[in-house]
Amino acid sequence: MKQREVYQHKLQTQLTEWSAAIDQLKVRANETEADVKAEYDKQIGELQQKLDIVQGKLDELQQARDDVWESLKADLEAASNNLGESVNLTTARFH
Repeated sequence: MKQREVYQHKLQTQLTEWSAAIDQLKVRANETEADVKAEYDKQIGELQQKLDIVQGKLDELQQARDDVWESLKADLEAASNNLGESVNLTTARFH
């Protein structure tokens, strides 16, 4: 398997894990009182937007020619690192 394919597979696996974490937050949000739920919903919305951005960047990377994928990779890594940190902080905050 090429380095590019390994990277894409690893990132897709990570996106699946982050998506599951966001789904767990949604379940918790539905079990909370209205005032707390509003804050949960806001944070979950922001996480979902970041997840969608990273997924879009991954899709773009998968379609990119071999000669440009390395340059796209740096932008994707920055976005995915931001998403990962946000998921971790939000999950810790609402535990």
